[in-house]
Amino acid sequence: MSKKIAFIFPGQGSQYIGMGKDLKESISELADIFKQADEVLKKKISNICFEGPESELGKTINTQPAIFTVNHVCYVALKLNGIEPDIVAGHSLGEYNALVAAGVFDFETGLCLVAKRAQFMEKAASRKLGKMAAIIGLDSKIVEKIVESLKKRGVINIANYNCPGQLVISGESSLIEEAGCLLRQSGAKRVIELPVSGGFHSKLMDEAEREFSKVLNETPFSKPECGIISNYTARCSINPMDLKMALRHQITGSVRWEQSIKKIQSLEINKFIEVGPKKILTGLVGRITQAILFDVSDVDTLEKTIFEIEGGFE
Repeated sequence: MSKKIAFIFPGQGSQYIGMGKDLKESISELADIFKQADEVLKKKISNICFEGPESELGKTINTQPAIFTVNHVCYVALKLNGIEPDIVAGHSLGEYNALVAAGVFDFETGLCLVAKRAQFMEKAASRKLGKMAAIIGLDSKIVEKIVESLKKRGVINIANYNCPGQLVISGESSLIEEAGCLLRQSGAKRVIELPVSGGFHSKLMDEAEREFSKVLNETPFSKPECGIISNYTARCSINPMDLKMALRHQITGSVRWEQSIKKIQSLEINKFIEVGPKKILTGLVGRITQAILFDVSDVDTLEKTIFEIEGGFE
């Protein structure tokens, strides 16, 4: 049985008040990461992680750097215990943590990129109002057909291919609402409007993509030290320019998570550690494929994962 491991990093939506706090209080090196994040961002992002309030943690300009920081704390906790990945991937925002884990850039560079990304996305969302909705229990081809039929009237597209029977659509509010009605009529079990501030992963974010491209162009990328799957392409690449391109287009393009996980499995890797708050990705991967799943979000899950991996995860 292969002992290779994939690290997968969650994105926006996995946040909760108190995330990372017990890790920070238990391991001094991890406390230093929160301190560094506060200094780089010039605000107490650590306090927002630990204490909220929800209204602050839920703002995109705070949510994204907060999750990025906690994901990195969980990654370093594993690294300190000698556990490192053979391949990495991240769900949207989480791809920045995957790039840090692969040695493409360091934590501070990633944090600065994420902060700029969040700033541009929030600005674009305030100028072009939009919505996102999860579509549960419907074949992707049916969702694609309905979304395609509405595109001639404005901005709408599939934002996330999360797992079989779970897609997310994004775009102009009126079109998302109309699509929701059509998808229910076509057999969707549920249509759930997401609590986000804009139509992310759609052309409503084209201004953010253009502005962020300039930042990416000025940021040096190194060749990755391990495999990385970009969720925009669902392919493995070691070319820094390809990795930049994927980050740029990810802002307006679809997150191909289901396809990314299948790509990892095609490389004969069947063990995944979700590295970051909650267990959202663990649930998705379990619906995509039969895999051995671990997660690290706090001290208890860290200890459990270390114990099981050191025991050979048989």
